[in-house]
Amino acid sequence: MTYRNAPSSPPAPPTVLPPRLAEVLRPELVSLAPVIEAEIRRAIPEYAHPTGRDMPGAIGEILDAFVDQIADPSAPDDRLRKVCDGLGQHEAQQGRSLDTLLAAYRVGIQAAWRRVMRVARRHRFSAPVMLLLADAVFAYMDRLSELSRKGYLDAMARSEGELEERRRRLLQLILERPAVPRAAIADLAEAARWPVPEEVTLVALWGDAREIRPALDEDLLVDLSADVPHLLIPGPLTAGRRAMLERATAQHLTAVGLTVPPTEAADSLRWARQALSLAEAGIIGGGRLILCEDHLLTLWLLTDIALVDELANRLIEQAGLSRGHRLIETLGMWLESRGTAAEIADRLHVHPQTVRYRIRRIKEILGDRLDDPDTRFALEVVLRAMRLRERHRTAGEPRSAVSFQAS
Repeated sequence: MTYRNAPSSPPAPPTVLPPRLAEVLRPELVSLAPVIEAEIRRAIPEYAHPTGRDMPGAIGEILDAFVDQIADPSAPDDRLRKVCDGLGQHEAQQGRSLDTLLAAYRVGIQAAWRRVMRVARRHRFSAPVMLLLADAVFAYMDRLSELSRKGYLDAMARSEGELEERRRRLLQLILERPAVPRAAIADLAEAARWPVPEEVTLVALWGDAREIRPALDEDLLVDLSADVPHLLIPGPLTAGRRAMLERATAQHLTAVGLTVPPTEAADSLRWARQALSLAEAGIIGGGRLILCEDHLLTLWLLTDIALVDELANRLIEQAGLSRGHRLIETLGMWLESRGTAAEIADRLHVHPQTVRYRIRRIKEILGDRLDDPDTRFALEVVLRAMRLRERHRTAGEPRSAVSFQAS
C-alpha cells in the first residue's frame, strides 16, 4: 500500500494501519527517545533530575511497543504492560501523584507526534493513513495511562496495607506494659510515617467496628480487630475530632478516655474500656458517645464493683446496721450533702420529720464513729457507689447485699 496521495479520487480509507508503516517509523526511534526525554525533563520539574528510574530505557520500550503494534496488531502487549506497571509503581513509591506520570506521557506523545509529522511529509503519507495514525497514537496514550494506573493503584494498596499494619503494631507498642523504650517507639513511628505527638486520647468501641476505618482521620492509630476495638487520636479531642468520631461511630457505643502523654496511653484506654462497660450495663448514660471526663467520680467509685460490694457489707455491718435498713439511704444523703432535714427530705421525697427521726437514730447507732474522718469518708464513698448502681440497675442483675429503701 502506498503512502502517497492518489492523483485521482481518494481510495476508501483503510481500517488498520499498513504494517509496512512500522518499517518507516522504526529507524526514527533511536534518535526520538532522547528528544522525548529532554522534553519531559524540561517541562516537568519532578523529572528534571534522575530519580533512579531508567527513563531512556522506558521511553525506548514504549516507542518500540507502539511500532510493534503497527507491525502486528494481534501481538501480545506483555512488554508494554510490564513497563507501564513498573512506571506506575515507581510513581507510587516516590510519593508522587499519578498525574505527574500522565503529564509526562502527554509531553512525550506531543514530541513523538511532531516527529511523525516530519516523517509523514517526507514520505508523503496519505490523509486516511494520517487519520488512522493519529487515532492510534491517542488510543496508545489511553492504553499507557490505563496500564500505569493499575500499577500505581496496586503499589498504593500494598503501601497503604503495609503502612496500616506498621501503625497497628505501633499502637500495640505504645500500649505495651511494662512500657517499651522510647527509642523503639520512635523507630517504628518513623517507619510508619507517624509523628509522635505530645498528647494522645484513646477511644474504645463496643462490638465489631472494622467498617468504620474509611470514615476515620488517616492519622489515627487503630486496632479494630481487637476484642475491644480501640483507636488513638493524636492530641486532644477537639471539636473537629469529636465531629469526625460521632460520624464514624454513629452505630457504635463509644467511650473516649482522657488526654494524656503517650507514656500513659494504656491508662487512657483502660478508663475508656471501663466507661464502655459501665455504659453498656446502664450505669453511665448520656448517649452513644461517652466522655470519661464527664464521669470521673463514677469511674473511680466503680473501678472494682465486687470490692465495693464487699466493703459496703463490712462497713454497714460494722456500723451496726442491717442489710436493707431504711436508715442507709438517709445516711448516704446526709454524708454527701451535709444539708438540712428539709433539703434531704426533698431529695428523698419524704417528710422532713421522717428525715429528722432517721438522723437521730443514725447518731444513736453510730455514736462517736461519725466523728472519725476515715469512717465518714469510707461510708460516703461506699454509699455513693451503691446508689449509683441502684439508680441504673439493669434488669436481671442480682441485687447487692446493701439496698436502699424509701420509707
